[in-house]
Amino acid sequence: MLSIHESARIGQGVQLGEYVVVEEGVVIGDKVSIGHHSIIKAGTKIGDRTVIGDLTILGKKPGANRKMSRKPALELPALFIEADVRIGSHVSVYAGSVIGSGVLIADHASIREQIVVGRDTILGRNVMVEPNTSIGSETTIQTGSYITADTVIEDQVFIGPCCSMSNDKYMASGKGHHQGPRIRRGARIGNNASLLPVEIGANAVVGAGAVVTKDVVPGAVVVGNPARLR
Repeated sequence: MLSIHESARIGQGVQLGEYVVVEEGVVIGDKVSIGHHSIIKAGTKIGDRTVIGDLTILGKKPGANRKMSRKPALELPALFIEADVRIGSHVSVYAGSVIGSGVLIADHASIREQIVVGRDTILGRNVMVEPNTSIGSETTIQTGSYITADTVIEDQVFIGPCCSMSNDKYMASGKGHHQGPRIRRGARIGNNASLLPVEIGANAVVGAGAVVTKDVVPGAVVVGNPARLR
């Protein structure tokens, strides 16, 4: 059983699984495949030949409670997914984001609002990307990594599994301002590394398990806790 709003526009050769919900104003391109029990929220635009897994929600709106110091934006543009994107099962991609062509988003990932993901990038299983973040093209972020809000990741970056980032080195004390790491083109981050609000220079390498508390200059290799030049 399908639920398709009368205002939705669906292209040629689209395959819809059982119990798919397509809300008002949705635009689905040609030869798109959407798995069982997935929900496409109002206004979402999906490019040609995109493949979406089961139990996935696209165009979700953020929520908040009284305690949150940084409330999400009240008005967000619709989610825009370009052509040839592959999205796994149990994935959430929020409204207000843009997913570039050829991107792969693996199972159980969560992509929040105000995110831009460049072409041919890979977001692995259970990756979490928080709001107001930019991810470049041909970048790989592997399984279980946490990308904090207000982060900039440039093109051709590699981030190993279970990397964790912080945008508030004062831990909600009210000091300073929120800014995530800046990871420049071609940098490589090892498994289980932790990044405070630092800049990782172009083509720099951060070793597995490193805790990075200071900026890393381009081309440098740092290891340890705290991270130091090798």
